[in-house]
Amino acid sequence: MRLFLKIIGAFLATILLVVILLYLFNYDYILKGIQVIYLKGHNTAYIDDYPEFENRVIEADSSVTSPWPTHRNYNETKPTDKLTDLNNELGTVAFLIIKNDSIWYEDYAEDYELLSKTNSFSMAKSITVALLGKAIKDGYIKDLNQPVGDFFPEFNKGLESKLTVGDLASMSSGLDWDEDYFNPFSQTARAYFGDDIRKEALNLKVVEEPGISFEYLSGNTILLGIVIEKATGKNLSNYLSESFWKPMGMEYDALWQLDSEENGMEKAYCCIASNARDFAHFGKLFKDNGKWNGQQLLDPDFVKKATNARFKDSPQYGYGFWLNDYKDKDIFYMRGILGQYVIVIPEDDLIIVRLGHDLIRRKEGENHSKDFFIYIDETYKMLKNAS
Repeated sequence: MRLFLKIIGAFLATILLVVILLYLFNYDYILKGIQVIYLKGHNTAYIDDYPEFENRVIEADSSVTSPWPTHRNYNETKPTDKLTDLNNELGTVAFLIIKNDSIWYEDYAEDYELLSKTNSFSMAKSITVALLGKAIKDGYIKDLNQPVGDFFPEFNKGLESKLTVGDLASMSSGLDWDEDYFNPFSQTARAYFGDDIRKEALNLKVVEEPGISFEYLSGNTILLGIVIEKATGKNLSNYLSESFWKPMGMEYDALWQLDSEENGMEKAYCCIASNARDFAHFGKLFKDNGKWNGQQLLDPDFVKKATNARFKDSPQYGYGFWLNDYKDKDIFYMRGILGQYVIVIPEDDLIIVRLGHDLIRRKEGENHSKDFFIYIDETYKMLKNAS
């Protein structure tokens, strides 16, 4: 018994020492990660984690809702066996096919349904870039070439002075950001579980010439969100509500994760909790060149820039959107780390939405996950089967 008590005492003393060291070296956010992830039975962020964080409401307007109409052939065609197997394997919880602006196919799994909110993860980057376009249209920001230093003096010297809002939106900032999703000591982990995302972003340095080449960094969108907040004088959730959520007639309020309770900042690079139908609205908005029900919410030139590659040697990305020419079709899409997709194929007036627990991991050198292509292939098979 005495030996057992000594072992327990040593174990508790070790835990206490680790906790003290985490606080001393400013890694105490890891404790939040342990609480939210590991003690909940997960090994990484998950689609239902938003209640574990502070959130700000993105308000809808029940008086101007614009629900998706259902296609005359709604759910008449069964999914292919391959699509069914993939959805089961990867834990798809929502799958929508929207054809000619009507829901042609819709399916939910597990305990999820039309109203269920799940984490957007990095699909929020596309939405933050949409807010940039709206801030430019509203006159808060001059254009894509406006220097970040116009808003924050921290970026007024050296390479920092060359950094523009367009560089942030197109992932070409040259910032010193460690894009590592599994290292608990990385900046990405600190941004997810920490309590001062503004400080994190404003301490970044530009270490490579901005505006030259593509490198996907969540720090870009965090800093872009802070610029939009400063330029508009509004928090991102309220600006998103008045700019898109209400004008586009979203059916339901959404939530945007914050870094802290008091004066919290939205995690601009991720973490909007909403449903598949409302996420799909952004696919339609950009498919229709920024117009919604006759109202021009975004400048068409901005939409064109966002959905076309900025750099010839990086054809996979524009401004906030991933790009692909699969099947010789111009495709742009929103993407989250666990296989969250809003895939838009304007040529065929087609939008595919997939939300779920996992995806097929990309191998080194791959720009797009294999499941992305399978969702497209099987959707076209279903459409062909119906004709």
